[in-house]
Amino acid sequence: MIKNTVIGMIVIVLVSTAFSPADEWISLFDGKSLSGWTINENASTFSVENGMIVAYGERSHLFYTGPVSEHRFRNFEFKVSVMTTPGSNSGIFIDTAFQPDGWPSQGYEIQVNNTHTDWRKTGSIYAVQDVKVTPARDNEWFTESVMVVGKKITVKINNVIVNEYTEPADKSKLTGGTFALQGHDPKSKVFYKDVMVRLLPD
Repeated sequence: MIKNTVIGMIVIVLVSTAFSPADEWISLFDGKSLSGWTINENASTFSVENGMIVAYGERSHLFYTGPVSEHRFRNFEFKVSVMTTPGSNSGIFIDTAFQPDGWPSQGYEIQVNNTHTDWRKTGSIYAVQDVKVTPARDNEWFTESVMVVGKKITVKINNVIVNEYTEPADKSKLTGGTFALQGHDPKSKVFYKDVMVRLLPD
C-alpha cells in the first residue's frame, strides 16, 4: 500500500511537470559555449563571458544552427535578455538562413539600438516599420521578444508591445527560418543572455 502511494505521488509529480507552462520555453544557449550556433565572418566578434553572449568587433552574424525544430521556425515566440552599451548597434534576425558573409538577406531584422546614431531604435522591424523613440536604456538589462503567428510580427520590450506588423498579401518573407544575432561594428558592444524560444502551433 505504501509502495503504491509512493508510485502514485511520483506519477502526479511527473504529470504536473510535463504540463508546466515554463516547459513551453526552450533554451537555445547553454550559457557556457556557442554550441548550436554558427558564426559567419569575423569569428572573434562573438564570445561567451560569464553566461552571456558578447557581440563586439567587426561585422559578423551568429546564426542558430542547433537541433531545436531543426533550426527552422515558423510560428514562434523568441525572447532574449539584452544589454547595450552607449552608442552601440545590434540586431536580432528572424526567419533568416546562414550565409557566409554580409548582412543577412533573408528574413527580418528586429533592431537593438538605444543610443546609436541610427534613428531606427530598439524594437524596429528594420526599414519596414520603425520605432523612433527607444523603449529601453543602455547599461540596463531588458527583455526583447518577437512573436510570429502567420503573417503577423509582434515585438515587445519588457513585455510591452512596441511594434506590430502584418505582411501584406503580396509579400511572403515569413516562410520559416532561423535566428541570428548581429555584431554591427567595432564600436558596438552588446550582451545577450537567456536566449529562449516557444514553439507555437501552425
